[in-house]
Parts: sequence; structure tokens; C-alpha cells
Amino acid sequence: MNQFLKRRTFILIPAMSILKFIFQPITVLAASQASNNEWNLSKEEWKKRLSPESYYILREEGTERAFTSKLNNEKRKGVFHCAGCELPLFTSDKKYDSGTGWPSFWDSIKGSIETKVDFKLIVPRTEYHCSRCGGHQGHVFNDGPLPTGKRYCNNGLALKFVLE
Repeated sequence: MNQFLKRRTFILIPAMSILKFIFQPITVLAASQASNNEWNLSKEEWKKRLSPESYYILREEGTERAFTSKLNNEKRKGVFHCAGCELPLFTSDKKYDSGTGWPSFWDSIKGSIETKVDFKLIVPRTEYHCSRCGGHQGHVFNDGPLPTGKRYCNNGLALKFVLE
């Protein structure tokens, strides 16, 4: 039996090391470039401008916990702006309750966001960023309501709501 355990250990240790390397999280800082050079700020400049929580979401592509954002229940008429550069991203008439725990929209303001493929969870997802400052907003899925069938699942800390 000892020989069996030694063989298993001999096989499992390298296998686990390989899996650790494959699944090791990668830290990415603002993977999307700002389209406007005014918004290509240094890490320190962003940290001065944003709260630590918003910095984590917008610049390190983090995700806030579900059902923690006050904006998830926001029902008033207004516009949702990027918390980094205040570019208008979504209007309240495109917001809906997706039941996911994050503010969700079925369409964005034309030209306000850019997308890219994200493999952080191994399965490819479509990530979207503010088109002006490159700040990470969330992910878009194909399970939303008509007419677009899209669900822009946004981090509330990446948004600033402005009443109309």
C-alpha cells in the first residue's frame, strides 16, 4: 500500500502543479486602451480619482458581489454614466431587472462601449468597457429581452446615475 501511495503522489504532485499554473488568476490593469488620450491616466492618477472599490472594478476588471449595488433597484428616469470619465453609457428606459443581482440593460448608447473576448473563467465571454476611458463595466450575454436579446450585466460601482 505504501508503494501505491508513493506512485499516486509521484503522479499527482506534478499534475496539480500544472493545473495550478493553468488556472492561476492573471491580474490585468485596464486591458482596454482609452480611445481618448486625455483618459490614459497613470495607476496613481486613477487611484486619486476613484474609490478603492471602483478602481478595482474599472481598472483591474474586478466584479462586485451580486445584489450589493444600490443601482440594481434604480427605477427613476435618468442616464447611467461611466464612473471613471462620466461618459453616458445607458439610459434608464433600456434598464430591466434580470434577476442576476447587477444592473442590467438591453442596449447601450450608440458608440459608448467597446467589447472584447475574455477567457478569465476559461469559457469565452464578451467583456465590455467604456469607449472613452477603457474602464471595465461588465459582460454582455445573449439572454436578454427583445428587441436586442442582449443583457449588458454591469457592475454598479462602475456607474454613476444622473437624474434627467
